[in-house]
Amino acid sequence: MIRLNLLPYRETRRVARLRQFAVLLGGVAVIGVLVVLLGFTVFDARLQMQNARNEYLKTEIAKLDKQISAIHELKKETQELLARKQVVESLQTNRSDAVHLLDQLVRLMPEGVFLKSIDQHGDVVHLQGYAQSSARVSSLMRNLDSSPWLSNATLIEVKAATIQGIQANEFSMDVHMNNLVATSGSKEPGKNGKAD
Repeated sequence: MIRLNLLPYRETRRVARLRQFAVLLGGVAVIGVLVVLLGFTVFDARLQMQNARNEYLKTEIAKLDKQISAIHELKKETQELLARKQVVESLQTNRSDAVHLLDQLVRLMPEGVFLKSIDQHGDVVHLQGYAQSSARVSSLMRNLDSSPWLSNATLIEVKAATIQGIQANEFSMDVHMNNLVATSGSKEPGKNGKAD
């Protein structure tokens, strides 16, 4: 016997397919929502981690800025101290220059020559004074040039002057001081050949 199915099987298949499609669509939608939530959670965690790193870097940069400003202050203080040290050292080395200058001027001053002012600017000494004659001014210049401490005596001006009713020559000259720091331990020998 032959069996015939007169029920609308196509309709039931279509309903079953629609149901299957709806279940599949719901599953895909749920998976999509879960993927989106998972992605959002991961990206939010990464964003928070990056914000935490940024805050850490900001605090470290602030610390480093303070250290850099402290280093700049230390460098400035070091430069000031080095400048002071250099001034002290230059004063220490030039301390004996005035003594040598006055000593040489006393030794080299010819008779009949009198100084009224001595002015030193660096290693140039400006002398002003009176002499009984022009020859005595020339003698002073020769004596200054022969000194190991002084050199390059340059006459600026000689003019006639009257001092307390006496005729004299008023002169003005420059002389250079030699830097004898290296040989300052050896003194100039005196007249007897021994060091004074």
